[in-house]
Amino acid sequence: MNRIATRAMAILILVLAMVAGLVFFLFDFLINGDKWVAFPGSPHVYYDSKASPVTLMDRDGQILSVLSGDRTYAQDEAVRKATLHWVGDRLGNISVPAVGYYSKEFVEYDPVNGVYKYGGTERNIQLTLSASLQAVALEAMGDYVGTVAVYNYQTGEILCAVTTPTYDPDNVPDIDGDLTGAYTGVYVNRFLQSKYIPGSIFKIVTLAAALETVPNIREQTFSCTGAYAVGSGEVTCESIHGRQSLKQAFANSCNCAFAQIVGQIGKDKLNYYVQQFGVTDAITFDGITTAAGNFDLTDAGPESVAWSGIGQYKDLVNPCGFLMFVGSIARNGVRYQPHVVSQVTIGSERTYSAKPESVEPIMSRATAEVLQEYMAYNVTYKYGAENFPGLTVCAKSGTGEVGGDRKPNAMFTGFVSDPAYPLAFMVAIEDGGYGARTCVPVISKVLQACKTAIDTQEVG
Repeated sequence: MNRIATRAMAILILVLAMVAGLVFFLFDFLINGDKWVAFPGSPHVYYDSKASPVTLMDRDGQILSVLSGDRTYAQDEAVRKATLHWVGDRLGNISVPAVGYYSKEFVEYDPVNGVYKYGGTERNIQLTLSASLQAVALEAMGDYVGTVAVYNYQTGEILCAVTTPTYDPDNVPDIDGDLTGAYTGVYVNRFLQSKYIPGSIFKIVTLAAALETVPNIREQTFSCTGAYAVGSGEVTCESIHGRQSLKQAFANSCNCAFAQIVGQIGKDKLNYYVQQFGVTDAITFDGITTAAGNFDLTDAGPESVAWSGIGQYKDLVNPCGFLMFVGSIARNGVRYQPHVVSQVTIGSERTYSAKPESVEPIMSRATAEVLQEYMAYNVTYKYGAENFPGLTVCAKSGTGEVGGDRKPNAMFTGFVSDPAYPLAFMVAIEDGGYGARTCVPVISKVLQACKTAIDTQEVG
């Protein structure tokens, strides 16, 4: 009798589990059914013979890719290569996040009728990217590996963001069989997914924290003899800068001066302001979540804290995230969220339009204005204003030491302060050596192309 009761109890438990599972399934079906039918690879939404293809276009209406049974790409090879990491490949090694995120705009669905009214009309996603600027940026990068990006810090529109290495999706090379290393990491969108040791571009963060924290920091002077003792170790500089003002120390990118500045800020306050500025935050937009950076002083002694404030130690930044930080300086301390999708249309009906989305100010206006002044001085004093004709550029270079036998990462970031050209930029070149020397020729070409596009109203 006990055996029969045990079996009956087991069967009852199984039945209850099945009923609970069915109830959960029905609940999830009612709540998330629209997401199920509109997932990025859904053959009924994207590739069914009755459904119109999804067309990805640049900001000017140039076709970048058409998602259909046989995906097609732009006619120009340079554009195909330059936009690959935004429009994806045929094998799914490189995704198209925007299509999945905005797929719900393409169908009408309810639990009773299922998917309906999804065919017979054009379905378009228009990006903020400019195909022509993407092509210029790709050419400017040459054989370098990394990323170069520009966004409008007044609207949040990403105008170009090129990743290298890349390839032509209409003429796919033998990536798996390549022994040269030319395609290492080719499936990674480096603007969104990579993390780099920032080197001295991180001194922008440290300077901002000092301006917010140390009352008399702008009146101080700093001595550099080539080395500065910190704790049981020392911070070294490549040059002996002697006595210098704060502005000069920033332009000289003096490690010794910034070790002294970090000492005045203190470990806890430096960590606080890195979080306040959102420098290492993952950023989410258009169904995309960027890689998060890293700033960890948990076990750091005084020497490590100093090096961290200089952009070394365990520091890592994502290019998109750091670009947002720099753009906030240009906007007087207010960060605008980026976006890469401008609008979604079905036939003549616009089902989605991007709207600028701001967040709370991340620093005081006074701090932002000092940073603007100092970064402008960097260009006139160090990098050469003649490299940016017709533009008032504010910038900071960085040389991220990665260790071993590898050359440093070359970093360069900043913005144009002219109201007619609200452009913030970020360049990260792996194994590139010195930041300004490697990156300035690249971003100079890209910014000039942006200026021309704005002047001719191709970009506005």
